[in-house]
Amino acid sequence: MAITEPQTVDLVRMQDKLGYQFKEPALLIQALTHPSYVNELPNNTEDDNQRLEFLGDAILGFLVGEWLFNRYPGAREGELTSLRAHLVRTESLAGFAREMAVGQFMRFGRGERVSGGARREANLCAAFEAIVGAVFLDSDMNTARAWLYTLLAPRAKDIDDHRRTRDPKSHLQEFVQGRYKITPTYSIIASEGPDHAKQFTSEVSIDGQPWGRGTGFSKQAAEQSAAAAALARIDTEDQAG
Repeated sequence: MAITEPQTVDLVRMQDKLGYQFKEPALLIQALTHPSYVNELPNNTEDDNQRLEFLGDAILGFLVGEWLFNRYPGAREGELTSLRAHLVRTESLAGFAREMAVGQFMRFGRGERVSGGARREANLCAAFEAIVGAVFLDSDMNTARAWLYTLLAPRAKDIDDHRRTRDPKSHLQEFVQGRYKITPTYSIIASEGPDHAKQFTSEVSIDGQPWGRGTGFSKQAAEQSAAAAALARIDTEDQAG
């Protein structure tokens, strides 16, 4: 195993980009340390960012949910879950990290670094989650909340636009992935009519169980109709308690 070169973090620049000054800078260094870096150190003398990532993921889920709850008082539970899933998905969190140039401050093992690890979305997402965990440990929940809210505020218009433009399939997928960590599946269960005006019936299933059916004059339209039926069922069940 190749021994990685010692890497330092420009803490001043990184904290300026984060908009937060650490009382314990070692937490920030840990948040920026990819497992590949630690694996190449003699005797694994440092901690990587995986534990902080775990903590930050939990804190993000709570604070993003709280932010959405307060911003959209009329939204149902299903829609809030879907919006949260949209905000905390890998691509979105990697976007936060990219805006702060987190990748250029991370510490990687030699192989991960030369293969483009600083640009990899999974790495950026994990580092951002770890930074959230580090900010929380360095301060408290109120401070972490205020810091995160400053990052969410510029995205408010994007979330408003996302609410207006989501099609039923996208809405259902975000909701199901956010709540159950799985993806809905669609199947065409019937088709009828002449070729020039054939009508399809689609069924959407969640974890192997049917949740909605819909029809349309194309397979895609039938799937959208099935997703809309599933969302209506979810909303009814949520309102029933």
